[in-house]
Amino acid sequence: MTPSDAQGGRVGPKAAVTGERAVCSSQHPIVTDTMLATLRAGGNAIDAGIAGCLVQATVQQEMTNHAGTVTCLYYEASSGRVHELNGMGVILPDLAPFRQIPPDRGHLAGVGGGPFAVVPGFMPAMKALHERFATRPWAELCEPAIAWAEAGHVVGSFEHRCLVEMVDLYLYTASGRAHFTPAGHLPQVGDRWPKPELALTLRRLAAEGPDEFMSGGWARQLVERAQQLGWPLQLAHLSQHPPRWGEGLRFRHGEDEVVQLSPPERQGVFCAIVLGMLDELGVTRLGPYAESADACYALAHALRRAALETGALNDPATFDDPSPLLLERSAHRLFAEVVRRSRPRVDLTTHVRLTAGATALAAAGATPPQPTGSCEMSVVDPGGNWLQLMTTLQSGGIPGEVVGGVPMVGSHARTSLAAYIAGWFSGGGRMRSVIGNTLVLREGRPWLALGTPGNVYATIPQVLSSILDHGMEPPAAEAAPLMDPLTDEYVLRVESRLPPAVVDGLAALGVLVSPLPQYDWNMGSFQMSWRGADGRLHGSAGVRRAGSAAAW
Repeated sequence: MTPSDAQGGRVGPKAAVTGERAVCSSQHPIVTDTMLATLRAGGNAIDAGIAGCLVQATVQQEMTNHAGTVTCLYYEASSGRVHELNGMGVILPDLAPFRQIPPDRGHLAGVGGGPFAVVPGFMPAMKALHERFATRPWAELCEPAIAWAEAGHVVGSFEHRCLVEMVDLYLYTASGRAHFTPAGHLPQVGDRWPKPELALTLRRLAAEGPDEFMSGGWARQLVERAQQLGWPLQLAHLSQHPPRWGEGLRFRHGEDEVVQLSPPERQGVFCAIVLGMLDELGVTRLGPYAESADACYALAHALRRAALETGALNDPATFDDPSPLLLERSAHRLFAEVVRRSRPRVDLTTHVRLTAGATALAAAGATPPQPTGSCEMSVVDPGGNWLQLMTTLQSGGIPGEVVGGVPMVGSHARTSLAAYIAGWFSGGGRMRSVIGNTLVLREGRPWLALGTPGNVYATIPQVLSSILDHGMEPPAAEAAPLMDPLTDEYVLRVESRLPPAVVDGLAALGVLVSPLPQYDWNMGSFQMSWRGADGRLHGSAGVRRAGSAAAW
């Protein structure tokens, strides 16, 4: 696809794709086409992922940017190894928290005075991936992003909707207003939105390499702006904490091995607890969640327990690591037995009916703010390499500022057992999040890869269980009604597609169903690749956002 062809994606059902050689999926059709073109030009999955990330941060700045976070799991076919890369931004322990956004600047302002500034992790992660696994020249991988920045892409309806929700953060700063409201208002649906300042930055990035963002011209611009604002950032800080390589966190589920990000990321431990509890509760006998009140009840409780337990995870370089205990099957058996022994013995429908109003209000008041934007991508290349990657605007740079065409949101981390993103201003500076890159291996080889933005921590174990426990095809599992964990008020927030019999059955168990939109975009956009029983590769993009999948 060339800039003259720019089209936005559509929210809603999308057909899965099938290919003999390769598949790819992302949250934007331009990004998907960029990745497929990179594969056709001889690149591998990492080349496609790098080119895709650079384009995604150009055409989807309501969800990501070149100063945010990148994480991934990469299955290297030649060695049979899974490589984990965590490129989340870093709190600088030797600098006091710096905030400039008041707490009333929209839903992106965060808690306790707004987001704070952190060192960006996006480009250091791009550098690490390119140096270790890429096969195409760096400048070549930058070319699509430069072209889209110069010519502009056509703003879609979903993009505009999200821009409206997040732009308050940038209306506080002069650079933010100039970038996001260049004519005094947001770019409208159907407008072509070029980014000439970003194009210049990307041209320097192509010429100088990723170090442009760590020691080059963009890095110096960032440091200069930080010091003008009173954040004593130094150039040396930008490369002081390189991204971390690992092998991921692994656990068994039936005949499969699930690989996810290791602590301080909480998703792997979270999924292990949920899937282990569901197995102990015999969920395969209860049927799919959208068809069984008992299965829904078990899942809602498992999600709640996992959310509670994984709040104790922090950077293992700073804290002791309880994750081995939480991965033990004996722990899952105990958690499941608590759920089993706490079921009501009588029909509680009347209680739910009499208290519904007050209960719903209490639950609404306790509902945490939705997480900020992210983009997932999934790639399988002709060489048998699998990549599951997320890029997000979270945890990078100076909140609300735009430097060289690159917007930044900083970090919304809190010191909290419940926060999606948590961090500490002493120690190693690594934050905990809920990023859910996932590979599922059978006999040591991947057959399923998936991930999503949105309410990642809760939705990924649901989709995994639907696929692994109930044998659903991946697109059907992703499109099924998704839920949040059961609240302390016994309220279940779930997409409003449960049959009346299931809703009534939950009421009898004391659970008030609080309906979400039928397809709630905060529940994510699964980007998935899998190898079917026919041996062919398949890919899909989620129904809730405007992505696309493509096959070769």
